[in-house]
Amino acid sequence: MAAAKPRLARWSDQTTAWLQALPLSFVFALFFLLPLALVVMVSFWDYNDYEMIPGFSGRGYTDSFEGCLAELPNLCTILKTYAKTLKLCFLVWLLTLLIGFTVAYFLAFHIRSKTWQIALSLLCTIPFWTSNVIRMIAWIPLLGRNGLVNQGLLGLNIIDAPIEWLLFSEFSVVLALVHLFTFFMVVPIFNSMVRIDKALIEAAYDAGASGWQTLVNVIIPLSKPGIVIGSIFVITIVMGDFITIGVMGGQQIASAGKIIETRLNALQFPAAAANAVILLGVTLLIIAALSKLVDVRKEL
Repeated sequence: MAAAKPRLARWSDQTTAWLQALPLSFVFALFFLLPLALVVMVSFWDYNDYEMIPGFSGRGYTDSFEGCLAELPNLCTILKTYAKTLKLCFLVWLLTLLIGFTVAYFLAFHIRSKTWQIALSLLCTIPFWTSNVIRMIAWIPLLGRNGLVNQGLLGLNIIDAPIEWLLFSEFSVVLALVHLFTFFMVVPIFNSMVRIDKALIEAAYDAGASGWQTLVNVIIPLSKPGIVIGSIFVITIVMGDFITIGVMGGQQIASAGKIIETRLNALQFPAAAANAVILLGVTLLIIAALSKLVDVRKEL
């Protein structure tokens, strides 16, 4: 009888936990799992120039990889596009990581006052008070052929002619994406750094470690959860981005997101859904690889 009471209590606690999670689970299923299931379903429908045709078909996938076998050993169009997307994603991730880690390190270890730490962290959110599109377009008057940067360099006689690659190029795309999404790297890393026991850092210095050794052997390993979470945020956003790449690239740079947009504009919804599933699969593989580095669930 006594043993039954603990079991009954555990069952009651589990039931209560499930009931508490039920509303959020319903919302998650309704607004995430159901739309995702519909996208996967539509990706296997057939289509023509005018309509979707319900019925199992892999045409959306085969059309996406059309000509890949014929172009071997060279990459076909979709693989080249994904390679370009991964390249842009890697550059943005690397730059946001370097900038985000530096800013987070400064806030966590050089700002002693909690009030100032919070204030400066909130300062990082100021760009989000305006639209992403406005912040992105703001670079055009700076980087254009007749923009402030070119005019300034010409005025200083540093260059003889305007630099063409400052705008509508991979450089401008990466610059805009770094500007837009560095915040998503700063916050998780800062959150991990403020949890680091300062006694560990003092112990490292007392043991004779240099600043660099302390950074590499103490701070970076303990900041790994924030680095991974920030990386997941940045990578998932950049992989699916097509507006920034389209505007800052002058509609000349292909990306995985642009493929989906092009298919949608052509009313080829099953093909667009198929490309969305492919993009989701690639992104999930990257997230799975990052998740191997640290148990993200412990940080949530």
